[in-house]
Amino acid sequence: MFNVIGFMFTGITLGYLFRNISLLQKTEKTISLTVITLLFVLGISVGSNPVIINNLGKFGWQAAIIAISATCGSILASWVVLKCFFKQEGGEQ
Repeated sequence: MFNVIGFMFTGITLGYLFRNISLLQKTEKTISLTVITLLFVLGISVGSNPVIINNLGKFGWQAAIIAISATCGSILASWVVLKCFFKQEGGEQ
């Protein structure tokens, strides 16, 4: 766990230090492609695991409830942050 957090902060630090390099400013498409590829590989590994597939009926509802709750909580939290921290004087936001 600490390794992952350490790598993340190392990447943030290096990205901040080298933010003016033009090559690093063009990485948005490659990052999206990498995330999509990781999600695809995760889906393959979940789909090929017989334990998960056989128990999908048991875990499916729990996973759906957790996902819906997390989404609603994120929407609520972002709305609260928008209302509390991004107020403009004298009118609309």
